[in-house]
Amino acid sequence: MDLGLRDKVALVAGGSMGLGRAVALEMAREGAKVAICALDDAALPEAAALIRGETGREVLAVPADVSKPDEAAAFVRKAAAHFGTVDILVNNAGGPPSMAFLEIDDEQWYRGFRLNLLSTIVMTREVVPVMKAKRWGRIINMTSISVKQPIDGLILSNTVRMGVIGLAKTLSTELAPYNITVNSVCPGYTMTERVRSLSKAVAAKEGVTPEEVVRRWESSIPMGRLGTPEEFAALVAFLASERAGYITGAAIQIDGGWYRGVM
Repeated sequence: MDLGLRDKVALVAGGSMGLGRAVALEMAREGAKVAICALDDAALPEAAALIRGETGREVLAVPADVSKPDEAAAFVRKAAAHFGTVDILVNNAGGPPSMAFLEIDDEQWYRGFRLNLLSTIVMTREVVPVMKAKRWGRIINMTSISVKQPIDGLILSNTVRMGVIGLAKTLSTELAPYNITVNSVCPGYTMTERVRSLSKAVAAKEGVTPEEVVRRWESSIPMGRLGTPEEFAALVAFLASERAGYITGAAIQIDGGWYRGVM
């Protein structure tokens, strides 16, 4: 299937590892020009080199901490200046840590808000004028299955990611007349670096091994396994495509059937 992404410009925040890197790689495989941002460490240039090497597409790597509004905005501006436009924005950032409610102080609440909600607001605000002018755009927010079924121990993530869903649903109506879609993707347990770290944190609290934690998660998933980053990336690429032009305001789970709700 031709997704119509050749020579589109796709911005992927948090693109140096995990689901973000998988999404950036999939976009490039579909022919898009890609800009990624992440913290200024070795993982960022390594991810850019990997994507270039596997796809031959142009990749711009911008060091940025999206929990800092000025750096989040600068990422979008640098990418737009480099490529001359923006067609696709994938809002993504690492999730807040696993903590109990009374363990979280004000600064940690503020950081969670800045990391997952304010970063989405800032980067989206930067791309909307460009997309409105060209009357085409795709905005995709990477959230979590926790927006549909809160996950124990992740109260900070559960809370701030709900705000992303409210933003996306409201904004999808406002931007629909300009042929701009706004959707959210809600991954369940997917084998990434973050999930491995989470399994270790849970295991340490419970006095078990990380492998036992992962097996417990797998037993709760009807498909009997964790997802792969590649499966997740394929969904995001479709939502970014011409083929998905009539899908907007949706929050789509990709979780192997873990969420049992009807809607």
